[in-house]
Amino acid sequence: MPAETTDRPLRIVLAEDSVLLREGLIGLLTRFGHEVPAAVGDADALLGAVAEHQPDIVVTDVRMPPGFQDEGLHAALRLRAERPGLPVLVLSQYVQRAYAAELLDSGDGSGVGYLLKDRVGQVEQFVVALREVAEGGTVVDPEVVRQLLRRRRDPLARLTPREREVLALIAEGKSNGAIARELVVSEAAVGKHIGSILTKLDLPPADDVHRRVLAVLAYLRS
Repeated sequence: MPAETTDRPLRIVLAEDSVLLREGLIGLLTRFGHEVPAAVGDADALLGAVAEHQPDIVVTDVRMPPGFQDEGLHAALRLRAERPGLPVLVLSQYVQRAYAAELLDSGDGSGVGYLLKDRVGQVEQFVVALREVAEGGTVVDPEVVRQLLRRRRDPLARLTPREREVLALIAEGKSNGAIARELVVSEAAVGKHIGSILTKLDLPPADDVHRRVLAVLAYLRS
């Protein structure tokens, strides 16, 4: 039976060259009440399907025929350039920091997600991430965040350990409330940490959502 959902169904165009994974994703998405009007196996077909079906969100693999390099990513970037408000969730087999940063640079940085394919197996988390991106959120795979934590962080040198922890959770797409629960602090404390992060990173004046995206970009580039 389809999983119960109180959210409106999403119309999703899916691009994945592996028939097995593609069919599995179709089954998963429809089980949660969503509609998949097109599921394709290459980047050119993805562009055509989006033009035809005007979906709420695109879910695409990075590597697809013919070259199995980054055709899916470049199709996603092209779609974002042509339709800046189109949410895109990109799936990747491996952590590629450049892919995540390039995707987040597209449009205004909102309505984008970068997840490892292993995350699909964690069904509830995947579906939550899908909804978050469809509603304009920014989601970065936790494994990408963990690897970035082990890299040089010059732009983040002024942040305290707690502020870096909060920024990592922002990069994962978590809300202030979710961050507060994970760190066992008040939501007001999280708000203060975020305000301090945005100030220390010298981000330009903008609305709060856009500044959070800019903070994530600074994190990814570090």
